[in-house]
Amino acid sequence: MDVGIVGLRQLESMPKRIFSGVKPTGPLHLGNYLGALRNWVELQRQYESFFCIVNLHAITIPVDPDYLSALTLEIARLYVAAGIDPEISTIFIQSDVPEHAELAWILNCSTRMSELERMTQYKEQARKQRESIGAGLFEYPVLMAADILLYQTNLVPVGEDQKQHLELTRDLAIRFNRDYGETFQVPEPYIPKVGARIMSLSDPLKKMSKSDDDPNGCVMLLDDADTVRRKFKRAVTDSGTQIKFDDSRPAITNLLTIYQLLTGKAPADVEAHFTGKGYTQLKQDLAEVTIEFLRPLQERVRGISADDLRGILEHGRNKAQGIARATLAQVMTRRGVVGASGSN
Repeated sequence: MDVGIVGLRQLESMPKRIFSGVKPTGPLHLGNYLGALRNWVELQRQYESFFCIVNLHAITIPVDPDYLSALTLEIARLYVAAGIDPEISTIFIQSDVPEHAELAWILNCSTRMSELERMTQYKEQARKQRESIGAGLFEYPVLMAADILLYQTNLVPVGEDQKQHLELTRDLAIRFNRDYGETFQVPEPYIPKVGARIMSLSDPLKKMSKSDDDPNGCVMLLDDADTVRRKFKRAVTDSGTQIKFDDSRPAITNLLTIYQLLTGKAPADVEAHFTGKGYTQLKQDLAEVTIEFLRPLQERVRGISADDLRGILEHGRNKAQGIARATLAQVMTRRGVVGASGSN
């Protein structure tokens, strides 16, 4: 029997795996927590979980090396402080596992230019940068596919803006399995129904983003209380006075969604809480709820020592690399990429 088929059948009998990561291009914000980290914390007890800081993705654009290094470690601390348990989940830095870059090259050789040219994020960046756009940004989705496929991932928590990249990952896995034998698990997306897309406080039609031109649009997880209050005070609102969930009023709906997710209240209870109140009270209440949420998280960040973090990341690297090496060895064998000794 084909060893690849045996391997995949063995995987089917194991706990399902999830993989996800954050790109260290700026400090983590409330949207990162509500749209991603919060779900990871819940999912980690249901699945074998791999959570990565994808720093190789960050260098597709110019970035200060010292800033990137420091931010990578800050994000790792925030993973742990947010509730990702290193005793349960595997936390690691992408560049610590070189198999990510190696598999990306092999997958590049099976990826069509037309597929990458269709990627919406690439087309948006190409319009902005034109001739200065780098090859790394063009091939970004292939590295993302390598990140996921290395770990025989079943489920990928992604935002709506990453669905197209995951579809390419699935296509590449199916193509490789067809052409070279069953090798990769074909992953499925996990997109939460609520909170998957937290919007900017300054422009509710845009996703809350580390790269927002207006710093008031984004509440950072390490913002102090005064900064949080100021940002919510300046948050834009819709016309009218009613405080209700309403897709036609995206600014108020976004603020209510944040309040709902931070308090755990049902939408009807959130609306009842704000009945008869104005936008000023909504912003004040939301700011205080956010501050109370952030306070213990920030205390936990400060309590993680450099030695503690180093141990967590070393353990994560070792666990991740063991799995990644096994996958890559099978891939290279199937592609006939062997060394002088006849082995990988």
